Amino acid sequence: MFLTALALSLTPAPCRTYDAALPQPLRGWTRTGRGLDTRHAVTLNAGRDHGLTTTLQIRKGGTFGIALDQAGWIDVARGRGKPLAYAALGNGPQCSTIRKIVRYRLQPGTYRVTVSRLKGTRARLMLVRY
Repeated sequence: MFLTALALSLTPAPCRTYDAALPQPLRGWTRTGRGLDTRHAVTLNAGRDHGLTTTLQIRKGGTFGIALDQAGWIDVARGRGKPLAYAALGNGPQCSTIRKIVRYRLQPGTYRVTVSRLKGTRARLMLVRY
């Protein structure tokens, strides 16, 4: 009985609303814009291979995350180079529609972002600065 009570106390409460209490770096998730940016999210169409590619411009170096609304594989590469190693991988906050965030250490420049292994034909992404 004690173990059942303990298990129930560790189960997160069900969410009444989603995306209502996002931390500061993720607040743009609820706004829609054009292009991958820190101020808003963007919804992009995936091809027949359930993947998409877009570009990203970094003006000031630092640690950035790519937030995604579903399971998928996120790669970031400088120009046409090989994908970079990610710095951290995690889930979105509880009670959010963000499923995954992959963090990279990026220097100023242009990067190619490739998202693959998507389940749907569209994906919502956002650039997050940490």
